[in-house]
Amino acid sequence: MFESLLVANRGEIACRVFRTAKRMGLRTVAVYSDADAHALHVSLADEAVHLGPAPAAQSYLDVDKVIAAAKHAGAEAIHPGYGFLSENAEFARACEAAGIIFVGPPAAAIETMGSKMASKQLMQEASVPILPGYHGDNQDAHFLAEQAQAVGFPLLIKASAGGGGKGMRLVNEAAEFADQLAGAKREAQAAFGDDDVLLERYLTSPKHIEVQLMADTHGKVVHLFERDCSVQRRHQKVIEEAPGPNITPALREQLGQTAIMAAQKVGYVGAGTVEFIAEGDEFFFMEMNTRLQVEHPVTEAVTGLDLVELQLRVAAGEPLPLTQPALQINGHAVEVRLYAENPANRFLPSTGRLCHFTVPDSIRVDTGVRAGDEITPHYDPMLAKLIAHGKDRQSAVAALASALRGARVAGVEHNLGYLIGVLEHAAFASGDYTTSIAEAVHDDVVPDQQAAFSVLAALFVLAEHNIGDGWQNGSGFRSNLPARRRVLLRHGKQALQVDVHTDTAVVNDRQLSLGPVDTNTEGIVNVRIDGQPREAQVLRESQFIYVMCDGHTERFVDLTDDISRYQNQALSRGGVAAPMPGQVIAVNVKAGDKVKQGDVLVVVEAMKMEHSVTAPKAGTVKQVLFSAGDRVEEGVELVEFEA
Repeated sequence: MFESLLVANRGEIACRVFRTAKRMGLRTVAVYSDADAHALHVSLADEAVHLGPAPAAQSYLDVDKVIAAAKHAGAEAIHPGYGFLSENAEFARACEAAGIIFVGPPAAAIETMGSKMASKQLMQEASVPILPGYHGDNQDAHFLAEQAQAVGFPLLIKASAGGGGKGMRLVNEAAEFADQLAGAKREAQAAFGDDDVLLERYLTSPKHIEVQLMADTHGKVVHLFERDCSVQRRHQKVIEEAPGPNITPALREQLGQTAIMAAQKVGYVGAGTVEFIAEGDEFFFMEMNTRLQVEHPVTEAVTGLDLVELQLRVAAGEPLPLTQPALQINGHAVEVRLYAENPANRFLPSTGRLCHFTVPDSIRVDTGVRAGDEITPHYDPMLAKLIAHGKDRQSAVAALASALRGARVAGVEHNLGYLIGVLEHAAFASGDYTTSIAEAVHDDVVPDQQAAFSVLAALFVLAEHNIGDGWQNGSGFRSNLPARRRVLLRHGKQALQVDVHTDTAVVNDRQLSLGPVDTNTEGIVNVRIDGQPREAQVLRESQFIYVMCDGHTERFVDLTDDISRYQNQALSRGGVAAPMPGQVIAVNVKAGDKVKQGDVLVVVEAMKMEHSVTAPKAGTVKQVLFSAGDRVEEGVELVEFEA
């Protein structure tokens, strides 16, 4: 076994690898960009090497800098994590040329299976079923449009070189194809340095099933059973579970043996995942991820194995201590991905200071952040992976949902409440959900919380005023208020007037009933609102008030003592603003253009994903305030319309 290891990654995966490496007695080395100088993964390593500026292309994706860092630190091996350089064949070759062990498969396997086109062609030769589509090299836009007509609509455009939903577009009709193709190619180039795409038939009710593999350098390959990863938004997974519900033993064996065959076909080594799309009794090969997957903890939970340790031992040349007949599934495990994003606004990523972050210790938490960290637009917005294991599916799901209800996150938008809603939804409980579940249940699990949370914020403000500084009197605010108290708040761009009476509250023009109110010194507000009991933790951070309740967090600004500011909240210049910090990559209009509602005006790229800013209504463009290549902050006006 080698003695020192560099992890060429950041966030929760670097932290995860460091913990296993330290348990094995290895010396650990971190790398970091300017944005990550004080990150958790840096503090966990024995040594850390600075790579460069925050943009990944100038730091984590720079092969020469990573190799130089490993040489500088005397690292004998490099673990690439997932994302960044993990599926980069040239990086694997660079490690070999530098005499450094690459903890992953051979470069040739990465090259073949890392290309969706090459891997599908290989599987087709091996008689593995693949989806109808175009998987060739001709990337001429006119030719691809012809191929799209032949495949039929709806279809998916997919980046050949990567995954994670980047460079993937659903096209419902021929008129959309050209714009979606251009967007997919831009996104693929930005994320993977390769804009080649393929086209595939789009299944309307599929399940996304993947099989975990482990292979050593002595020719042994075993499968570690399957995971169901069908809960996805923007074609990215958010909930995964193992084993797959409703997967029969016969289908499990068929999927596992097909995955093993695929690995043997390319001489695979290390941890890898073969992904399938299944509908009814059919399944089709999608791709092979030549790395460890984000969702590997659920496999670890049901097998009792440490996949990172197995990776490291295989990389050191040790034989796998596993046989297929000896591997068993123990219980059930479920994982959710906690993201800094807004489910109510098309899951747009969120940035800012993570001022509060706690999760009950009853579940496994894999994270690379802590309270006080800055969530920047430079990297993936995942905050943590939260995993529960139980004797069966029902107990695992219940344990995870219960723990999530006890989690508290403030400072950035997040999907915690959304995840709870999906876990507790009847469609998920059935186990036969498909990849359309996220859209199907969205309105059920993203409720309008503004009125109730405004009342909770107002009660907190009144309690502060009653007690003075610091919640000094313990019991704090109770229901024996004066006849009426008024609190003025801002929520996003909306001004809110909350009038609190003895047993009612009026938010602007909406009246809600109030039950008994109680608070404590920890900022906990207990009250019944319109008959529903609410227990919220409320936090004041600088100018903001964060209300955390049932997995949801809403942010308010207290304007009670600043009436002029409150009155100005409704004023607007009548333009469209940037939905998040990022870079303008396309501008589709100019001054004088007439646009229809829904027309794409500007495209902004943030956190490796493109976001189209559309016209909220028909009108005439007065001026465009930014150009392609410009960086913009959240809320900055991009396009102004004529009055």
